[in-house]
Formats: sequence, C-alpha cells, structure tokens
Amino acid sequence: MGPLPHGTVTFLFTDIEGSTRLLQELGDDYGQVVADHRRLLRDVFQAAGGSEVDTQGDAFFYSFPRARDAVGAAVAGQRALSSHEWPRGADVRVRMGLHTGEPTVGDEGYVGLDVVRAARICSAGHGGQILVSETTRALVGNELPDGVNVRDLGQQNLKDIQHEHVYELSLEESPLEFPPPKQAEADRQGDELANRFNDQINRYVEQQLEAAFDTLGKPEGPRPRWPWRRSPKT
Repeated sequence: MGPLPHGTVTFLFTDIEGSTRLLQELGDDYGQVVADHRRLLRDVFQAAGGSEVDTQGDAFFYSFPRARDAVGAAVAGQRALSSHEWPRGADVRVRMGLHTGEPTVGDEGYVGLDVVRAARICSAGHGGQILVSETTRALVGNELPDGVNVRDLGQQNLKDIQHEHVYELSLEESPLEFPPPKQAEADRQGDELANRFNDQINRYVEQQLEAAFDTLGKPEGPRPRWPWRRSPKT
C-alpha cells in the first residue's frame, strides 16, 4: 500500500446502519452483505483516488487528497449501494460522514482531532445519509455531483466534539427522509437512537480517546492527540 495522503485531507467514514438487526434477519447471508458492501465501496472509493486507512467489519475509513473527490466518492457509493440487489431483498443502508482537515501523518498513521470529528459526523447520521462538515462544504463550493443538493442542518452538538455546523448531501433520486442528526444531548437523555454506539466507528474513537488520556495520566496538560493506526486490508 502506498503512503497516506498528507497536507489538507478529507476523511470519509462509512458504517452499515442496523447491522445487528440485519445479522439476525439474514443469518449466514449477512456475510454476503458485508462482502458485497466492501466490494462496491472499495471499487468506487479507489476509483476516486481514495486511500483505505482502515476497515473493520461493516465500517470503512478512507482519506482523499481533494474534498470534491471525497464527496463524489460518497455520492457514487450511495448510488452503487442503492442499486445493488442484496441477499433476500435486504434493506441495506450505509451512513457516511466527511470532514476536511490538516492532520499530522506519523509512523502509526493520522494524528489529530480531525479524525475524531469525521467519525462523529458519520455516527450522527442515518442509513443512506451523507453528512459533511462546514469545512468540507466550503471547499466543495458549487462543484457538486449531478443530482445532488445541499441541505443546511445547522449547528450540531456532537459527542466529544461539541459544536459542528453540519450539512446533508441529498440525492435527488432518493426517496429517503431523515430524522435530525443524533446529538450529544440526546445521548445523555437516553435516546434510543443516539445510544446505539455499538458500531465499529464508535469503538474506534473510544479506544483512541481512552489511549490518549491514559498516556497523559492526568486531566490537566496539553490537548491529547488522536493517532489512527492504519491496518491491513481484510
């Protein structure tokens, strides 16, 4: 695998919504769902110039040198997923989140809060939805893929991140309508949707946060940095 993009980078996280439910419904056929999902997204993301940073189960983490390429990849990925014939006619929906920053690239991969921000934006979304940060939205400007509209979702209070202005990229052909993004306040109030942090993305972020604070050893001191280790493809 080649070196990771550096400088200004756009991160793209994806995650299958309701994977536990799908596993219960499909049994052994769920393995085919995961395999098809990986193949479809890898083909699209790599064709757009993306680099696979990590994959675990039903979650992907990619990076792109250009924001517009990342956005184009996310849109093409949703279209590929929606047109695919899934085993037993399963309703497979993938949420996606994008954020652009200037992370440090160390020996163990990306380091910085931008990784956590991108992951939390993804976790705030719903299956079939694409959410982007204000930074990514500004870089893309009016150069959106055909048939894509931008909806301003306003300031959101995301877990670990606090306030982030979030936008939705909606596909004109999609009939899906989404609830508001899941927020940190809803999580504290015991909202069922916001409490569903059982997906791989959340576990990744929690592990990195815990490791960073363990390294610091005390609450005061410099802001922790979040390393993201690149793993081999599965």
